[in-house]
Amino acid sequence: MTEAIYPATFDPITNGHVEIAERAAQLFTRLVVGVYDKPLKNWLFSIEDRLEMTRQALAHLANVQVDRYGGLTVDFAKERNINYIVRGLRTLSDFEWELQLAQANQGLVPDIETVCLLASQKNSFLSSSLLKEIAVNDGKIDHLAPPIVVAALHKKFAG
Repeated sequence: MTEAIYPATFDPITNGHVEIAERAAQLFTRLVVGVYDKPLKNWLFSIEDRLEMTRQALAHLANVQVDRYGGLTVDFAKERNINYIVRGLRTLSDFEWELQLAQANQGLVPDIETVCLLASQKNSFLSSSLLKEIAVNDGKIDHLAPPIVVAALHKKFAG
């Protein structure tokens, strides 16, 4: 059984995240989506809200499990005896950051590999930050996020 972890803050989950999870779920027999819960920055949504939105957005994927975690991603993987970390790449700056992370992770736990999946052209611009920026300015977001996220953002920024 080949398993992988797909970690992110998912604040909130976007259609780009869903795309990467769907593709990773085809490559691995089980995908554990890790929702990071350490408050190193100000989250728009609580960990409970992010977990619920991520679970609902990925509910159509039978081999996907959503869990919260804190600390190092490699420790999260080791605890579950998983040797692959999935990351999505949108831009060149993503590549530079992901290369640094992958090298740092390999230095910490050499038997954990990072697998990067390239975002499709339709999602290559999309980030949680951009989604929130459009939503707070009352822009159209239905095509950028799962319905549960669209509703949550509308509620969060109402009034």
